[in-house]
Amino acid sequence: MYRGRRLRSSATIRSMVRETRVSVQDLIYPIFVVEGENIKEEISSMPENYHYSLDRLPEVCQEMVDLGIPSIILFGIPDHKDCHGSEAYNENGIVQQAIRKIKKEFPELYVIGDVCMCEYTDHGHCGILEEDGTVNNDETLKYLSKIALSYARAGVDMVAPSDMMDGHIEAIRNTLDENGYTMLPIMGYSAKFASNYYGPFREAAHSAPSFGDRKSYQMDPANGKEAMREIEADIQEGADVIMVKPALAYLDLVKEASQKYSQSLCVYNVSGEYTMLYMAVKNGWMKEDVIEETILSLKRAGADLIITYFAPYLARKWKS
Repeated sequence: MYRGRRLRSSATIRSMVRETRVSVQDLIYPIFVVEGENIKEEISSMPENYHYSLDRLPEVCQEMVDLGIPSIILFGIPDHKDCHGSEAYNENGIVQQAIRKIKKEFPELYVIGDVCMCEYTDHGHCGILEEDGTVNNDETLKYLSKIALSYARAGVDMVAPSDMMDGHIEAIRNTLDENGYTMLPIMGYSAKFASNYYGPFREAAHSAPSFGDRKSYQMDPANGKEAMREIEADIQEGADVIMVKPALAYLDLVKEASQKYSQSLCVYNVSGEYTMLYMAVKNGWMKEDVIEETILSLKRAGADLIITYFAPYLARKWKS
């Protein structure tokens, strides 16, 4: 008779036969950078996460270094917004300044720059609009390429286009290569769904669309086969890392992508997932261990990299 309990009888043997392990090296922490001075302001929809002005960035970066978290991904919130999202590709924009500052003061941190336009446009959509309010895909590619190039010039370690425009990886790759940044990797938000789990982020990034929604360019949550087509397209266009976003409701696709493709696979444990768990633990509805269990499930499904707002919490727990 099979007796699985033989290998569960003590903490020692359970640890010895454990199939999946998550480490701090798997984690990427998102940071929101705002204009102004002396700003460290908690994001109400995402407790224990903050908006940082440039002068306060060293605090959170030092924390990442001390905790052993190897990588961060930057999101910028500018004061000025316009229809072309011009601050997104401003060589002296908020993210570009942050990249230069971090790489100068914390060269050991691996800095990823999120490439999108929604935080920078006055309409909140991820591209250039036509008169009828639709996003012009091919015109938007020119602007995304300009953003990625400005990040490269600032010294970013990786660019991560999150816009879901068709052909964006190829356009950015070509622009980077033409300008001598052949070794700069691209992480595609390859299968990014039009999800309700993004709500807290949109408050944090001030990026909610002023009209309509993003369903014409982000993916239908019902479509798994299409997700594989999107991932394959990103790979063919030159993506070095692929992604599934959100994470928890899409673990079937994380598993499928990990088995089907050899590229490094990232998942984004998004803001709504974070806030749900955080509040459930805070209110005593679930035990705190549910956080680590959840992150473990992402690794077990096949993720190599995990973007998560829980990164500092997990790093502190594993370090203690």
